[in-house]
Amino acid sequence: MHRINLLSQRLANQIAAGEVVERPASVVKELLENSLDSGATRLDIDVEQGGVKLIRVRDNGTGIQKDDLALALSRHATSKIKELADLESIGSLGFRGEALASISSVSRLSLQSLAAAASDGLAWQVQVEGQDMEAAVTPVSHPEGTTVEVRDLFFNTPARRKFLRTEKTEFGRIEETVKRLALSRFDVQFTL
Repeated sequence: MHRINLLSQRLANQIAAGEVVERPASVVKELLENSLDSGATRLDIDVEQGGVKLIRVRDNGTGIQKDDLALALSRHATSKIKELADLESIGSLGFRGEALASISSVSRLSLQSLAAAASDGLAWQVQVEGQDMEAAVTPVSHPEGTTVEVRDLFFNTPARRKFLRTEKTEFGRIEETVKRLALSRFDVQFTL
């Protein structure tokens, strides 16, 4: 008979990431929705090797303040709701605070941002690798808005990587995701 064991935080995060991060296209969807929620009017998406090697989303939205940058990578961290009653008036695409935490648990993630509200005009960066690293915030040169760079998707979960299709197929799914969002937002410029 097998004993019941409590999963490590790392393993629990990787399993939970599977609900949000199924493939590169789901990463792109989550990042684009975050950008749209930030008020971005321009989204630039770069992809290498079908999104497995690199997914980079740059926006010109309101950005993330220095004090919130590392927190943005934590599970259940969101700027959309504060209490249960807020759920009744959700007007954003995302609100659970799961996307960045899930993505960062299965990739090497870099988050750079210059918040529109930053009185000093300084941009900041935080980098994590499979959520094994402490998220240190460092200064960086960056225009107003946010850039999320996801490298080596599923580097620490080879079973997930094994189920991905060809580079061409994965890119096609990313392209379809971008098209769907672009068709719903004529006021936003999308570049892939």
